[in-house]
Amino acid sequence: MPCQVKPPQVKGLALGIDLGTSGLRLALVESPETNDPLWEAASPYPGPFDNPASWHRGLTQLVWQIPVALRARVGALCVDGTSGTLLLCQTDGTLINSDHPCELSKALAYHQACPEQSSNASALATCGPGPASAQAAGASGSLARALRLLGLAQDAGLATGMNSGLLLRHQADWIMGGLLGHWRYGEAGNNLRLGWVLGDPVAGIEPGWAGAIATQPWSEALPTIVSSGTVLGPLAPRAAALLGLPPSCQVVAGSTDANAAVLAASPAATDGVAVLGTTMVLKQWVERPITAAGITCHRVAGRWLLGGASNAGAGILRQFFSDAQIVELSRQIDPRRPTGLNLRPLASQGERFPIDDPELMPVLGPRPVSDARYLQSLLEGLTAIEAAGWRRLQALGAPPVQRVISVGGGAHNPQWRALRQRALGIPVLNRPQLSAALGMARLAATCLPPR
Repeated sequence: MPCQVKPPQVKGLALGIDLGTSGLRLALVESPETNDPLWEAASPYPGPFDNPASWHRGLTQLVWQIPVALRARVGALCVDGTSGTLLLCQTDGTLINSDHPCELSKALAYHQACPEQSSNASALATCGPGPASAQAAGASGSLARALRLLGLAQDAGLATGMNSGLLLRHQADWIMGGLLGHWRYGEAGNNLRLGWVLGDPVAGIEPGWAGAIATQPWSEALPTIVSSGTVLGPLAPRAAALLGLPPSCQVVAGSTDANAAVLAASPAATDGVAVLGTTMVLKQWVERPITAAGITCHRVAGRWLLGGASNAGAGILRQFFSDAQIVELSRQIDPRRPTGLNLRPLASQGERFPIDDPELMPVLGPRPVSDARYLQSLLEGLTAIEAAGWRRLQALGAPPVQRVISVGGGAHNPQWRALRQRALGIPVLNRPQLSAALGMARLAATCLPPR
């Protein structure tokens, strides 16, 4: 009889989806150790950032750019989103008044403070039967945004109590719900600023909703929390058909965009990671959870990850210069000769980290005659914020970082790297090729079935 030869098994691929501030990025990998994706692409959102429909439409358009042969091999996927961007939707995921867009059909972005809800959010997050949460207290957390959205719903005549049919979901969780075909879950890291507390076994603190949040009439709007890396099930048939992906593809709970970038960078215990995107995020490993206003402490890959996100970042540069101008003017910068200007390059009023102050104003002048000198002064201002951020984390109990790994669009700029290295007094490495999408693809790859 002829010898029976089994056809070779084709190894599955993992898809990482990054929902960033300025657009989407996808990455495909074969294993969790991959540094160079098999395929990667990015695109801006096809509509305004605060319109969730544009996230969904942009994702669909970008996934269809994946070559057919690669799309057919996707066995798991993972989504990250901007931490704190929150929306109110119905139980089937549809937006409120989606046919007639209004304030309730939009998302409240991560940088939007709600000072009118500051005292209410602080009371809910710190007083009650649940553990206290500094991350959800104040005007800059998701809890304050949730209270604003619920107030808008009440003003519109919508019931917000028990059995209201309304859900509060963060950006990544809303997209994840569309992939699963239900909006039951929320990933733990994305919900810390809404009031989810990870817990601390050493301190005897159980995970759960902070303070009095779980006792509120609207608590049914909160998601069931799952840990990052949890396999939640296959794609819903409608989602698989819409994206052209295998129906067997597993949806894995992701994380925040900054945490995804950390997973891509694979930092050592003494490294810090600076995510230089539209905003600037600093992250480092710590031995024990640390809580304070304006910072986050996540559980990622079995370790505690401390960090803070400034409202300042590389996005401010585009208010004054094109990308081509930034490249050309940067070449004229001598990092050894500081401008002496002390700018605070916030894009708008309000800051989250290294200080939590929704009233803090930008300082963008005086502007020098030289464009190169002005660009340098903006970069110096961002560098000063970063230096203050690392000091803030250390003052809270984090060990001093010995090296900083830079990812994101700002990591393309060697002159900014030199300015930062001089200010921080430690090595600064630029790794712009390490994307948040790569971090999510690596996480999804840990859940691929063996060959």
